[in-house]
Amino acid sequence: MALNLIMLGPPGAGKGTQAERFAKGHGIPKISTGDILRGAVKAGTPLGLQAKAIMDRGELVSDDVMIGIVGERLARPDAQGGFILDGFPRTVAQAEALDGLLNGTPLAVVEIRVPDDELVRRVRGRRICERCGTTVSAFDGDPSLALACTACGGRLVQRSDDSEQVVRDRLKVYWKETQPMIGFYEGRPTFRRVDGAQSPVKVYEAIAQAVAEMSGKELEAQ
Repeated sequence: MALNLIMLGPPGAGKGTQAERFAKGHGIPKISTGDILRGAVKAGTPLGLQAKAIMDRGELVSDDVMIGIVGERLARPDAQGGFILDGFPRTVAQAEALDGLLNGTPLAVVEIRVPDDELVRRVRGRRICERCGTTVSAFDGDPSLALACTACGGRLVQRSDDSEQVVRDRLKVYWKETQPMIGFYEGRPTFRRVDGAQSPVKVYEAIAQAVAEMSGKELEAQ
């Protein structure tokens, strides 16, 4: 049975890292909104060109265009055995459209929930190398990691948009935009919320357990 999974979580929750690890461990593609858009633009597909024109104007890509691009990506052979979506859907309209694209195929949804204060602490502890651009997280218990880039030895600095106020503003936008979509999914037997304030290893174990439980629910529904 194909493993189709949506990974939800606010900025700093680690969903991208967890999705990447889970995808590699299960031999399925991790599909992110950014990757989809860049791929469609690079390939010069009609929807990709439409998206590029919208982004060049500084506007947000509409639901219709984004849904079309996601549909094209999910139709590719490597996604037929399952996939993990990171960054899509972002709205209830996109979530409803995804249900239509899957046409009854089981879909698991995992939300990584982390308190806002912890997210602020994590993002404020993030540093970027001036020389090579490597991002280093200083919140994992080893302050020495924030002294110099382990990749090239370059100086680590804080990004201007990683200030506490910017992070809190970003979180307000996330919750305002995403809460309705979480509500769309959380009543389903294939929705799970995991504690993202744990160590990355514990979070991964919780996600794996949640997906295993939801796979059993899917089988019961067959």
